[in-house]
Amino acid sequence: MSLPRVVVVGLGPAGPEYVTEHTLHEIQRARHRYLRTSRHPSAGLVPDALTFDEVYERADTFDDVYAEITDRLVAAATEHGEVLYAVPGSPLVLERTVRALLADPRVDCVVHPAMSFLDLAYARLGIDPVEARLTLVDGHEFATAAAGNPGPMLVAHTHANWVLSDIKLAVEHAEGDEAVVLLQRLGAPDEAVTRTTWAELDRSVEADHLTCLYIPHLAAPVAAEMVRFHQLARTLREECPWDQEQTHQTLVKYLLEEAYEVVDALQALDPDDPATDEALVEELGDLLYQVEFHATIAEQEGRFTMADVVQGVHDKMVRRHPHVFGDVAAHDAATVVANWEVIKQTEKARTSVFDGVPVSQPSLSYASAVQKKAAKVGFDWPDVHGALPKIAEEAAELVEAAVGGDPAGTVDELGDLLFAVVNVARHLDVDPELALRAATRKFRRRFEQVEALAQARGIELRDAGLTTLDAWWDEVKTRE
Repeated sequence: MSLPRVVVVGLGPAGPEYVTEHTLHEIQRARHRYLRTSRHPSAGLVPDALTFDEVYERADTFDDVYAEITDRLVAAATEHGEVLYAVPGSPLVLERTVRALLADPRVDCVVHPAMSFLDLAYARLGIDPVEARLTLVDGHEFATAAAGNPGPMLVAHTHANWVLSDIKLAVEHAEGDEAVVLLQRLGAPDEAVTRTTWAELDRSVEADHLTCLYIPHLAAPVAAEMVRFHQLARTLREECPWDQEQTHQTLVKYLLEEAYEVVDALQALDPDDPATDEALVEELGDLLYQVEFHATIAEQEGRFTMADVVQGVHDKMVRRHPHVFGDVAAHDAATVVANWEVIKQTEKARTSVFDGVPVSQPSLSYASAVQKKAAKVGFDWPDVHGALPKIAEEAAELVEAAVGGDPAGTVDELGDLLFAVVNVARHLDVDPELALRAATRKFRRRFEQVEALAQARGIELRDAGLTTLDAWWDEVKTRE
């Protein structure tokens, strides 16, 4: 008994003029017709056809789409004996469902040749693909398929700007001025051939399902890991219920947590113990994922992509290091910092010295940053000896407010005292945030030893009393 049959034909790259007589004959002969998609200029040549457009709209991934289309065609062929399956272009060029049908033992798949978009692309580019040694690449697999390939390459399946962004991100060390060509709707009345650069790759056009990319030459290697990382963030965003619920605002606390954990890992680094690098690698990865998460949300909203983030910070670093990338002389760090501030002031068009100081940073760091900005325009004590007496002054005012039963004044004076302490720390070139963290770690370490003493001596901490606890504290300090 013969197997059910799926007859596959291609509708060419554009209008009916590119469809072969043989394909038209097969369409006319078929009694049960199916279209992969109606979004094609020649789809009207297949009358009374069922399409799979709704599968694309409903499925979570392309793999799910291909699997469902294959199963439904096999079921239809089993029911009717033979069905016709019409696809855009050529059945053997970037048609995953056709490949799946050819490998499926449940049906006999017969493929008829057709003209593909490749022939029109070669004509528009004016190249011989054999002589040019052109490599054909699937845009969804660019990071791995193009690894180590300097070009020329013709990249298909570039149906959306996020695919173009992924491709741009994959070339880690691209200069940005490399020439590329975007070819769209070849053979159609609104055909477009756009010559642009690598830097503008995902900004020059609105990509659609009839878009492909020509890359004449690339000197830089493909950074496959970055693209895989970006794809992971997108997959989780599309398929994980928790990830789907997150917004820029809900992720703020996780961003701060990861940043603090990076600081902890940095402080735990031991130059003599390479094993301490493992924690830093992990925490840097977690922090990087937060950046990627925010970029993925923005990409889905159509606002910006990870490529924009990377390009933006790259270009900013180049602009702010004219002593490296330009002709400005800077022989010490102080000159570099001074130049940086001047350039930043010009770029941001700021009207206040405090513009750009993040108000969401920890309060000690915020106070230090504000003081530094004021100091840059001369509003500062000449040295620490001017700042130190303010601590005693603010402490006395705090005592007066507290003893006088003034809650609001107490809060105000306590803030002034902390601000004065930060000022002293700044003049001593000590980061108050790090100093307080170190003091807190020291307190925690010592009190944990007090807890151990209590446990060893069979006494509950709550029952020990302040005199005993203070004595144990002194004992721990003496040991240290």
